[in-house]
Amino acid sequence: MRTFAEGLHALAVAAWAGSLWSVGLLVAPVLFAIIEDRSLAGRVAGALFHYAAWIGLACAAWILLFRIARFGGSAFRQAATWTVLLLAALVALGEFGVQPVLSALREQALSREIAESVFRQRFATWHGVASVLYLVQCAVAVALVLTQRNGLR
Repeated sequence: MRTFAEGLHALAVAAWAGSLWSVGLLVAPVLFAIIEDRSLAGRVAGALFHYAAWIGLACAAWILLFRIARFGGSAFRQAATWTVLLLAALVALGEFGVQPVLSALREQALSREIAESVFRQRFATWHGVASVLYLVQCAVAVALVLTQRNGLR
């Protein structure tokens, strides 16, 4: 690394990708395997996904600031910059689009009868959307890690 800023860039990429992969692909599945109360496991996993999203958005801000400071307007002609923007957009969509829908459905399913009726199917559908979106984020994070080195030149 030539500069401290490049080191922070690499650290931001590692923290962002690492938080995505560790929370979604390791910690959340382990929570549901170990904690018998699925509601509790879901609340803990949801909190972890929330924190991972904010870590990602903070890292995206630093990476974009670094890239714009380093390359100016030409940063937007580089695949690495667009990878960061795509991943940040996907994270924002998950955090501010899909998660509020899931939270609202959770709140609406107050009684067991309601939870086992229409809201259960809606929740399952939106949870599936969130899961697919998260897997896409994990895949784009692979691209981010692979392009970060080339993106510094």
